Amino acid sequence: MRTIGILGGMSWESSIHYERIMNTEVRRRLGGSHSADLLIRSYDFAAVEALQEADDWDGAGELLAADAAALEAAGAELIVLATNTMHRVADRIEAAITVPFLHLADTTAQAVLAAGVRRVALLGTRYTMEADFYRGRLERHGLDVVIPDEAGRELVHSVIYEELVRGIVSDDSRTVVVEVVASLVAGGATGVIAGCTEIELLLGPDDLAGLGDGAGPEAVAWFPTAELHALAAVDRALE
Repeated sequence: MRTIGILGGMSWESSIHYERIMNTEVRRRLGGSHSADLLIRSYDFAAVEALQEADDWDGAGELLAADAAALEAAGAELIVLATNTMHRVADRIEAAITVPFLHLADTTAQAVLAAGVRRVALLGTRYTMEADFYRGRLERHGLDVVIPDEAGRELVHSVIYEELVRGIVSDDSRTVVVEVVASLVAGGATGVIAGCTEIELLLGPDDLAGLGDGAGPEAVAWFPTAELHALAAVDRALE
């Protein structure tokens, strides 16, 4: 089994989700007392959030690149960045290491294409929804990516930063975010990408039931990026 290096803590709520999925999946596949072989660098998210708000992506890239190299030096054979938004500096990380870097957007795009979906809604932080580093990478896989209008983007971003990264999961917020999703489905989206790892703490496929043409949770395809990414990392670790 290869050792997986995780750049996490952005926020720790979703990083724990990653660890749980990886460990559960390794145990499922190998049995017994097996678990994932992990090296983890977990950040104080407030410091990373400050870099985001200051638009200091160079500083963020320098920080994450240095720590990815440190994980490799400590024995990591594969690097995973357990956050969608910070993939804005993925190029800096890849340049700093010699081991594989599993890009979250690529893993997600592969899952969307495999499901036969082409027009897909993207939910995430405003950085992820509005910038090209993530949406553009999905589009280069041949996907038609749609995002909420300005008010919808602000609402989703606020729920993420004011609630989910602080461990607050609200039924009221679930309701309004589902309304945002409904507007995108009405515009032709047949799948939804949870393009912020914390969104998976708020929504699941059952919350999308009845939004599409069919009945039940399969009517609109659901793509939980943290789960997809974590499972893909296990695939690579067990090759």
